[in-house]
Amino acid sequence: MEERLLNIEGCVDKVIYRNENTSYVVIDLDMGNAMATVVGELGNVEEGEALKVSGNYINHPKFGVQFSAKYCERKLPQSAYAIQKYLSSGAIKGIGPSLAERIVDAFGERTLDVIENTPSELLKIKGISPKKYNEISQEFNRIFGIRRLMIFLSEYGVPPSFAVKAWKRWGQFSIDIIKENPYCLCGFGIELDFQKADKIAKLLDMPPNSMERIRAGIAYVLSGNTLLGHTCLPTDRLQKSVCDFLGISEEDFYKTLESEYKEENIIEYMKGNVSYSFLPDYYVAERYVASRIEAVSDFFKDNLNDYEQVISLEEEREGIKYEELQRKAISLALSKGFLILTGGPGTGKTTTLNAIISLYEQQGMKVMICAPTGRAAKRISDLTGYEAKTIHRLLEMGYDGDGKLKFIHNENNPINCDVLIVDEMSMVDILLFEALLRGVKLSCRLIMVGDSNQLPSVGAGNLLKDMIESGKITVVELKKIFRQAQKSCIVTNAHRIVNGEVPDLTRKDSDFFFLQRQNEETVLETVVDLYKNRLPKAYGYSPLDDIQILSPTRKGVLGVTELNKRLQAEINPPQKHLSEVKSIIYTFRENDKVMQTKNNYDIVWTKDNEAGAGIFNGDIGIVKKISRREGIAVIDFDGRIAEYSFDMLEQLELAYAITVHKSQGSEFPAVIIPLFGGFSKLYYRSLLYTAITRAKKLLIIVGSKERVEYMVANNRKALRHTCLKDMLEGIDANEQN
Repeated sequence: MEERLLNIEGCVDKVIYRNENTSYVVIDLDMGNAMATVVGELGNVEEGEALKVSGNYINHPKFGVQFSAKYCERKLPQSAYAIQKYLSSGAIKGIGPSLAERIVDAFGERTLDVIENTPSELLKIKGISPKKYNEISQEFNRIFGIRRLMIFLSEYGVPPSFAVKAWKRWGQFSIDIIKENPYCLCGFGIELDFQKADKIAKLLDMPPNSMERIRAGIAYVLSGNTLLGHTCLPTDRLQKSVCDFLGISEEDFYKTLESEYKEENIIEYMKGNVSYSFLPDYYVAERYVASRIEAVSDFFKDNLNDYEQVISLEEEREGIKYEELQRKAISLALSKGFLILTGGPGTGKTTTLNAIISLYEQQGMKVMICAPTGRAAKRISDLTGYEAKTIHRLLEMGYDGDGKLKFIHNENNPINCDVLIVDEMSMVDILLFEALLRGVKLSCRLIMVGDSNQLPSVGAGNLLKDMIESGKITVVELKKIFRQAQKSCIVTNAHRIVNGEVPDLTRKDSDFFFLQRQNEETVLETVVDLYKNRLPKAYGYSPLDDIQILSPTRKGVLGVTELNKRLQAEINPPQKHLSEVKSIIYTFRENDKVMQTKNNYDIVWTKDNEAGAGIFNGDIGIVKKISRREGIAVIDFDGRIAEYSFDMLEQLELAYAITVHKSQGSEFPAVIIPLFGGFSKLYYRSLLYTAITRAKKLLIIVGSKERVEYMVANNRKALRHTCLKDMLEGIDANEQN
């Protein structure tokens, strides 16, 4: 049910606060018989402006009653007094209070009309030279161009922040461009929701089968499917989805699609006799990865050296005995350009990796380590003793000539390293891997470490699986569980699950516990009690730092949305001294545990004396401060301090409970998994395996034994439409094994 909005209007008496990086402002609005403090994304409003705003009153614990505005209709100041107040505020560069008074004295209520339509009359005013007149006229046209665009879009319910983005892209031509094709607002850099653009188009009487609408619909469906992991779609499936979504004919769809193919807005790829359709970025990424693997295969011919002796010397030096597959992996890492090292927990991947690093360094090679997330990088750094960076930090962010963020390291500026180790490869999506390959020299050896039994990446692609199944890259899978790891029921049960066996749920003296419950309500109460009371008391664990709840689903009583609301109420309830702000789904409060839900390369952070940009999907942080007056929330992501304007809060969600997918690459001292009921399609073996292997010291499953048994038996693989494997198989490369 949509929120009912109130309307108030008046004249801007004072701009209390303005965030220069966003359109968020705090103003005093003079409504004639009363004054209201209004907050929201209202753009660059100035004192003296007449506004009509839509929203609701809120009671802020610190600042009292405020009007939170969702939409804003702007009008030019009408009276001479309001116009003078507006010009005196510095709204137009070059006009100060004294000059504003002289201009209004001369033209009165006609002032703004004169500046807009007959600006040459300004030359009559003392103190305005021809140069000054030109500056004022240009600045006025710029400011009022943005205002006209905001007013135009507000008629269709589009917030001012999108108008600001559109103006930056198209300037004075914005309204004409949008009228001609409202769907251009869905494009990169503006990213208005398709349904809102569709509403504008309908009100502008655009036909439902227009090519502009179908083009946008195709891009919308393909883009939406990348969020499900698909880099492309079979064209016949794309056709059905688009036709059903837009209510158009098959003929209209294919007519538009052929045009999109011709203009290369959509790329067609034939896998055998089946047509697949790509958004260009994803096609380029898969094609580049395939061609780069081919180039590396040609560059690194097996040197046929026998490394048995140096491996034995390393064993003596470290006091370790490598098993057969470990020796094979070490030898192949030294002789090949690409190597995938895979295996479950406790199989010695880290020990093998340490040997590979040591032997490469003994050859005088520079070795670097990276991982997809900050938590994964910290984990591999702790295990190996070597510094590890996130892939984004390794590639470094910078700006291109158009002011857009990009990676600094690419083909023209590669990273200075001889060997690059990438941990948690199952998490790496196709776009990130493309960027990584572009950022390293062709002569750089790549050792990719991961667990092929885990879930695929959150981002689009099925990279690790596609590369392994193509047969074009050397793969070593470690299988032996070492004696020390056998003592852990987390490890042994994880391997049982991979082999299709039900884990041992009877042990009460281990690191793996199962608590049987009869319904969702008792599961919920047990999970909350474990998180809030039992584990902190028994083990000294901090709910925020040490314990993580993982759920297979977002929806329902045991889904992350409802779990987070309940856990927030228990762990961090409303208090007078804690500021809070309401977002679409959650109310965020100081001290809340939160997670970033999408890659954002623009967010600037600081850490000690270091500064950087980029907070990424899956990063977990703590809300340190919420300032309603400034319109910002300050988040601490493991020491990286970032400021979020309130309009950016939709990128965050509470993280007391997170989905299993979002937990990939992370390890937590204690993990609690609620398993009961739910949509059976979401409960399968690799999901259970991934969840269990996130626990470092303690794992507790709360729920139904039958649901655990069902998950083990359900070995379905998440279908992802990609063409990388086919592209790799088409490579006429030398045999790798």
